[in-house]
Amino acid sequence: MTSLKNKVVIIAGASSGIGEATARRLANEGAKLVIGARREERLKQLVASLPDAEIDYQAADVSKPEDLESLAKLAVDKYGRIDVMFNNAGVMPTSNLSEVRRHEWQQMLDINIMGVLNGIAAVLPIMKQQQSGHIIATDSVAGHVVYPGSAVYCGTKFAVRAIMEGLRQEERENNIRTTIVSPGAVDTELYQTINDPGTSEWVKNNQRTPGLGLTSEQIADAVAYAIGTPESVAINELLIRPTKQSI
Repeated sequence: MTSLKNKVVIIAGASSGIGEATARRLANEGAKLVIGARREERLKQLVASLPDAEIDYQAADVSKPEDLESLAKLAVDKYGRIDVMFNNAGVMPTSNLSEVRRHEWQQMLDINIMGVLNGIAAVLPIMKQQQSGHIIATDSVAGHVVYPGSAVYCGTKFAVRAIMEGLRQEERENNIRTTIVSPGAVDTELYQTINDPGTSEWVKNNQRTPGLGLTSEQIADAVAYAIGTPESVAINELLIRPTKQSI
């Protein structure tokens, strides 16, 4: 594993959960971080808790291309390059299709799919010029299997998987690596984006059952592992389930 020290890493969706844990993990390894999320106060708190880290932040909504372009500009202006883009932001307002929650469908399309595409678009020209770079996206077990009540969410995660594989094929000759990290149940705030009370409670309880839900720190370890492999090695897919998870 190569050193993560001085790696220039952008993390979108860094205010909690996997994004926050990854920021802490990489900061402890000496990476130079540019983090973004909609909740600016959370970003301020995270930066304040890492006084020895090289870390900058900006409020960023991944559904807005200009916000991610601004994060990329901040990284290049300060450090002269971008080594890693981690597209981590996501929402999961799951429900049956028969409930016709069009607003929630659109929200998932805007954040889970367009957010990843916006992140790719913000850094890809820079990485092509560098002839190096690593683009990572948080996917899900839901990008590999479909289950009732989550058709649209699964669809967005299948889309991310396809987009990232297309990116791999298109940019491999430019020495740009791609990784999707597909967790199973993780104890994060993601369940709070589920508006149906019964479904939200069920997901929350299952994530927090001892021995079932993974921790954000465990996923952050996987992200750090993928980043730390030599440039000649691309960890394209990491599918990470709790041992006792059924699907």
